[in-house]
Amino acid sequence: MEALALCVHIRIKPDRIDEFMARVGENGRAARDTEPGCRGFDILVDPNDPTKVMLYEVYDSEAAFELHQQTPHFRKYLETALPCLESRERQFFRRVAP
Repeated sequence: MEALALCVHIRIKPDRIDEFMARVGENGRAARDTEPGCRGFDILVDPNDPTKVMLYEVYDSEAAFELHQQTPHFRKYLETALPCLESRERQFFRRVAP
């Protein structure tokens, strides 16, 4: 089965970095720990610019990702973390290997 991978490129407002990182960490942990269709949720920070973050998420399928978007932890993330952002760009991929 081909999994669905999602890369989210994020720019955080400089004065909201700590708040955002707490919220995204909660969402990532909950996704990994409670969603059977979530295969990975990595949070990556640019070593030269802490306002630049990339999320790399892998789901079993589009349906698993759609279920992720309906979870209480994702809805809380949208409500509490999005106000911390200057920008967010999502890009989907089909994972065909390893």
